[in-house]
Amino acid sequence: MASKSLALKMGTFDWKRFMYLMVGVLLFALVYWAPPWPDAVDPKGEHFVLTREAKGALAIFFLAGTWWVLEVVPIGVTSLAIGALQALFLIRPAQKAFKDFMDPSVMFIFASIVIGLVFTKTGLTKRLAYRMLVIVGEKTSMIYLGCFVVTAALTHIMAHTAVAATIYPLLLAVYSLYGEGNKPTRFGKGLFIGMAYVAGAGSIVTLLGAARGAVAIGFFHDIVGENISFFQLTYYMLPVGWLLVFLLWGFFMLFFKPEKKVIPGLRERAKTLNAELGAVTPKEIIAAIIVFGCIFVMALRSFIPALKPVDKTAIILISTILFFVTGILDLNDLEEIPWNIILLFAGAMSIGFCLWETGAAKWLAVNWLVMFQKANWFVFVMSIAFFVMVMTNFIMNVAAIAISLPVALVIAPYLGVAPEVVLFASLVTAGMPFLLLVGAAPNAIAYDSKMFSTAEFFLYGIPASILLMLVVGFAALVLWPLMGMPVLAK
Repeated sequence: MASKSLALKMGTFDWKRFMYLMVGVLLFALVYWAPPWPDAVDPKGEHFVLTREAKGALAIFFLAGTWWVLEVVPIGVTSLAIGALQALFLIRPAQKAFKDFMDPSVMFIFASIVIGLVFTKTGLTKRLAYRMLVIVGEKTSMIYLGCFVVTAALTHIMAHTAVAATIYPLLLAVYSLYGEGNKPTRFGKGLFIGMAYVAGAGSIVTLLGAARGAVAIGFFHDIVGENISFFQLTYYMLPVGWLLVFLLWGFFMLFFKPEKKVIPGLRERAKTLNAELGAVTPKEIIAAIIVFGCIFVMALRSFIPALKPVDKTAIILISTILFFVTGILDLNDLEEIPWNIILLFAGAMSIGFCLWETGAAKWLAVNWLVMFQKANWFVFVMSIAFFVMVMTNFIMNVAAIAISLPVALVIAPYLGVAPEVVLFASLVTAGMPFLLLVGAAPNAIAYDSKMFSTAEFFLYGIPASILLMLVVGFAALVLWPLMGMPVLAK
């Protein structure tokens, strides 16, 4: 009887999941216990040693990447493993490894998700969704386009994380009218993955969309000695960002063509549902004032020097506090927050800082870029863009810029490459991690819809990333020179 029970248990054992788990563990072991790897040497002859700690950071990097893509355990649990392995293998002290789990960027994502929760609870989301559907009509292709345009436009004036958290419940309301319940469909996949992608495309256009632009411009000034203004950045990024938005619309119409061309009666139904909502409630008004007040203050930081020292996370967390103070949210609402997503980004911050502080990221950047130090200027620029694109899928895009841009700007003069094209090409790909959820908060927020798996996101991200690289190549070779950007050093 006991042997039969054991056999039944063995029969239900998930061998596929076990094998996927072991792939991550094996990669960790192969990297961590491998013999010492050669130093990276930059064009100036400076050596970058891959220490035991740095090799350990790479080992965790490979394990986490494998587990995240294959989703062998909940993505938040993989993040916990990142912190635990750093402490267990003495790669970084536990105090540092787990302190990153409460980094301001993680708290910003938390506050952004709370905003989305408030929009849903108060009914603002449905009101906005129904009015948008009245405008865009019943064609699913136009619904795609309407959602993408609204998302991209909002990222010009507010952080793309906050935009994704705001748009996400609106998309849920839109999808509820598709007539398929909560069942994953091509339309659902395209709607939510598309939101994540175009949030990145829109965020490159101004300095308000994400912190990466300000960081990159700071490095550019320190190394090159020149300033890039707010409007100069927008001048070069606007056509690229919106070209990508419309190309991504075509991409999703190709890969995620909706099952239905039209949703008959949708416009009239949206009008009816909007009328049923009645007049705007006091809670909706208060919520809107709090949210847009915080957004307005965050936007002013770029123009009013006195506000620059005030961290944007502190500003957006004020909205969370006010939601509870005004009674819009209560204790029970905390249970609705997707903590799995919060943990995902906490782990991403931890591995990002681990790669940075141990020198592993610098070692990778130097080894990659020196391979192209004698290449044609276009090949060199594309190699930088590609490296940033890959790295920004695993670590913060700010960190990806911070480890690659200084090295690239040092190598550029040797090849006669103008620093401006290096800067802008890097910024384009840094904003669009299309492969992994950890690459950007909108990716993870979209995942909460349960419309797609991490593996699906990764697989469709490959052709999307190829499309991104083609656009960068077109911009560097044709568009930006026509607009007056120098690509070759004088």
